[in-house]
Amino acid sequence: MLSSLSTNFRTFLWALALALAVWIAAVTAADPDEVRAYPTPIKVEVVGQDPNLVVSGTIPDQVQVSLRAPRSVWDQLIAKPNSIRAILNLSDLSAGEHNLNLQIQVDFRPVRVITISPTSIPLTLEPLVTRTLEVDTSLLGQPATGYQAGDVTLDPKQVIIAGPESLISRVAHLRVTVRLDGIRENVDQSLPIEALDQNNEPVTGISIHPDSVHVTLPVSQLGGFRDMAVKVIVRGQVASGYRLDNISVFPPVITVYSSDPVVVNALPGVVETQPLDLQGVNDNLTTRLPLNLPAGVSVVGEQTVLIQAGVSAIESSLTLSGEKVVIIGLPAGMTAQISPATVDVILSGPLPLLDTLTRQDVRVTVDVTGLGAGTHQLTPRVEILISNVAVESILPGTVEVILSPLPTPTRKP
Repeated sequence: MLSSLSTNFRTFLWALALALAVWIAAVTAADPDEVRAYPTPIKVEVVGQDPNLVVSGTIPDQVQVSLRAPRSVWDQLIAKPNSIRAILNLSDLSAGEHNLNLQIQVDFRPVRVITISPTSIPLTLEPLVTRTLEVDTSLLGQPATGYQAGDVTLDPKQVIIAGPESLISRVAHLRVTVRLDGIRENVDQSLPIEALDQNNEPVTGISIHPDSVHVTLPVSQLGGFRDMAVKVIVRGQVASGYRLDNISVFPPVITVYSSDPVVVNALPGVVETQPLDLQGVNDNLTTRLPLNLPAGVSVVGEQTVLIQAGVSAIESSLTLSGEKVVIIGLPAGMTAQISPATVDVILSGPLPLLDTLTRQDVRVTVDVTGLGAGTHQLTPRVEILISNVAVESILPGTVEVILSPLPTPTRKP
């Protein structure tokens, strides 16, 4: 009896194992495992860091992983963003050097992690150190001629730096740089703070609170100096058919000086140039002109100003009525009749060119090359011998051309 039960139990186990194997094979065939690289990088999450320690060095922001999973699980992983997490656990770590492995957590099963790149992350934990330092000011350049800078004011004067002990110990001083090149107005702006070592090289990887200071610096004009706008004096008219588009001057503001400040302060708000002669000018003009200044007053720097005058032709239009249409490309043995025989042509361009235009400078044609006998509607073509003149329209826009063979002459006996 016991022998029979034992035999039946073994048979049952073999049947169960066989059925399980068949089921696994069927499932695997329908949903096979695939080894793939996850299509997007995984963000690295840092957890468990001691607030009194700071990481010295760089932790990668992202890692690449490849996984083995059934095809159906891959579909779920790709369809759901953030279904994979890469965790860097710093719990219970003390100051010093460490080499840590990432923990990969996957929301779906079954999944097996095949590779992680990078496989491990070396880092150094250092004590977090803070210091309070004053901010120094570095003035670069000089104000514009005739101006002087006053005393600089910083707000705040002291800031706090924080970071790894090895970096904080390198900081020799903090600096804010104020550039004065050619300025004429007061400085009133916020500027960034730099942390520098003993060799004035930047120290990075630390935080500065706040990271900028408000800088105020008064800039005033010295006695005897004055900034004045330049006014261009124009004489004469441009050539007939042309117009003056614009006049520009550089520099638009100049600085004058007199040993007697009263003389400078009594000047009007502008200084005039010597006359710019535009009589008969028919093109753009570039020249330098001196300035009209009273005795005892001189220009600081360049004694002349650059003048640029833009001169262009006045655009107009012209209608040529009754222009004869010429047929070209007429095959041998063919005759042509054209209707209408003349067209009106409307032209546009610079007025001086239109004034010199004659009928000999314009030719209207229709091309019948390759056309057979019959009636054709053709678009005339206008040829102009003078450049910069455009065709605006042709009236009418098409003409009728009737092509027919020449009559055969009758031979007399």
